[in-house]
Amino acid sequence: MNELERWAYINELDESLLLRCVVLSEWCSFIVRQADIAFTKGADLAAIFTSVSAAETYLRAEFAEMRRERLADLIDKALIKPAIKVDLHKLRQYRNKWVHVESPWDEQTLLADDGAATEKELEDMAAFAVTVLRRLIYENQWT
Repeated sequence: MNELERWAYINELDESLLLRCVVLSEWCSFIVRQADIAFTKGADLAAIFTSVSAAETYLRAEFAEMRRERLADLIDKALIKPAIKVDLHKLRQYRNKWVHVESPWDEQTLLADDGAATEKELEDMAAFAVTVLRRLIYENQWT
């Protein structure tokens, strides 16, 4: 997708998922906007990281009971649809694969096909990330 197609993708998500209104913290709104910008500019890994950050910020604002709770625990205890929990865990685990690289010298997969497969995977996961993020932040809408 090019930049215009990516903005259209986000706009389509907003139009289909945001039917009423939601209240978000300013921190969450700011981070969501940064995720959108990263996604539309093709910075897919940044879009994934930032989407997870926005989701965590949202979950902390809505469901945290203690100051420091692990993201996995926040997801598990959040009063959200089970399908969103599953997708947030999938996104969190994918992000962890990139944040905590186990074998930094094992570059075969990364460099295969000049990285085309990795780039495609990242693009797909970035689209998944902005989608899951919106499903989360738009789940509890006001009338």
